[in-house]
Amino acid sequence: MTGTPSALLSRPVPPSPPRSPAPEPAASRRGRRPALVEAAAVAVGTALTALHASRLGHWVVDDAAITFAYARSIDEGYGLVQQQGAEAVEGYSNPSWLLLLVLGRRLGLFDSGTSVLGVADLVWYPKLLALACVAGMLLAVTLAARAVFRPRVVPVVTLLAGAAVAGNFSLVAWLFSGLENPLYALAATVLAALVARAAAVGTLSTGRTAAAAGLLALLAALTRPDGAVCAAVYPVAALLFLRRGQARRTLAHVCVALGAFAVPYASFLLWRHETFGRWVPNTAVAKAQGAPELAQLAHTSGLLAYTGWLLVLALAGCAGLVVGRPGRARRALVAALVPLTLLLFAYGILNQDWMGLYRFATPVWAVGALAGSFALVAAWEGEGWRGRGALAAVTAAAVALSVAGREQPDARFEASPTVPMCFVVQRYGETFNTYADQLGVDDGVLALPDLGGTLLTTRLTVLDTAGLTDRAVADALAARDPDRVRDHVLRQVRPAFVHTHGVWSGRIGLTPEALTAHGYVPLTLRGANGDWVRRDAMRDPGALARVQAWARDNAERLDGRQYGRGGASCGDALRTGQAR
Repeated sequence: MTGTPSALLSRPVPPSPPRSPAPEPAASRRGRRPALVEAAAVAVGTALTALHASRLGHWVVDDAAITFAYARSIDEGYGLVQQQGAEAVEGYSNPSWLLLLVLGRRLGLFDSGTSVLGVADLVWYPKLLALACVAGMLLAVTLAARAVFRPRVVPVVTLLAGAAVAGNFSLVAWLFSGLENPLYALAATVLAALVARAAAVGTLSTGRTAAAAGLLALLAALTRPDGAVCAAVYPVAALLFLRRGQARRTLAHVCVALGAFAVPYASFLLWRHETFGRWVPNTAVAKAQGAPELAQLAHTSGLLAYTGWLLVLALAGCAGLVVGRPGRARRALVAALVPLTLLLFAYGILNQDWMGLYRFATPVWAVGALAGSFALVAAWEGEGWRGRGALAAVTAAAVALSVAGREQPDARFEASPTVPMCFVVQRYGETFNTYADQLGVDDGVLALPDLGGTLLTTRLTVLDTAGLTDRAVADALAARDPDRVRDHVLRQVRPAFVHTHGVWSGRIGLTPEALTAHGYVPLTLRGANGDWVRRDAMRDPGALARVQAWARDNAERLDGRQYGRGGASCGDALRTGQAR
């Protein structure tokens, strides 16, 4: 003993060696790995889609720029108008997408005159939104697949859905067109994933699912008018999975879903009528969408042909196999087929779009990617080796034929995409500003049907002869009365400048003969296509011959430019009054 017990107790105790952290439970590590693989699958699908979208370079369709112009007017305090001082007309049909553009402009991310890697924010901002929507769509597929498939199979489902999205050039082109298509596709896909997952795990008949389904339908309807069909998704799915003795509960949840959709949507309709005097967008009036007819459903055959009949039959066969087997996969697939069927119906009854490559089919393709990947993987999971071999062979042949069949229409669209915004900026906005400067037209009206890029650049007041942003023209077109359109333009408004467009101008009576009779002279004219100026609007008529010579050269040069992949852009900033 070298000391007393009290002395021993008073001695400092040497510090304990640092403890190593407790090892992470193996179950936790195993749970994290699938999540990382799933995230990688979402990222790969998104990247493949972006890579395919790069085929179209800087292209943004001109119709998208109409909404861009409204976003500019709202942010600059002019209200819901196409340009400063114009009448309030709902010349857009995508209020939720418009809201995202206004938000981007307010944050300095959109229409601010800046560029990233040589790409103007008028181009990259809507394309970035589209990329985020693609990632959201694939994430929704992943979350739904978790409720149906084994963890190691979930990334396969996501990769198949990503490949279906990235490999469909119609879907990719319109997702990245600058229009509202990506937001519509996102709302439809998340709704389909929601009901599929809920049906698989037995939570379809809950208030939370019902309310979420109603709000997603509301988002779809506020993104495109035909998105209102999504309001029927939850009621139809709930009735399909109705259980004995739960009719009252199911009815209550259907009312929740319909209420979550109908109450805010009815409020929006009342606001629309109070603000614009119409129950529908002015664009719908101009397009003269009539009452639907069953014969119009034949339009969907074009989508099936573009997909490839063998691929459609192969996926239908897979769906049949899955539906014939009880279990979560059957319930999920049946639920996912509800929005797909309703969206196909909505596509069929719409008037056919003049734009190329099935613009209105975007939500059909997106939800089809979810349903198709579920059907294919679930069918594969239920087969033996022999069945899997046959399934792989048929699917590979169907995909090869589908890709080959789409090669020509895809190549045509890539070479000449629908009315690029930059072409309209240069050919109409800047060109007519130059005409006005050289001819001494200080103030006046420009009548033409190519609107978006023109609104972003012209210093003239724009009259839309297609009626999207003009109430009088829209009413005349809805009445199928072209004489009213001609009289409104040439007798009542009497614009300083008019641009005529082949078949379109012939339909509304703006022919060379009519324009000449009302005092207009051509600046450039090829057939029925031409730029016209009203003779008495020119302050410097002596410059007419010089302007006509310039106009011919300018039109030929711009008409020959390429606006597809790597094609012409129109600079970092588009501002009122810029000229060529």
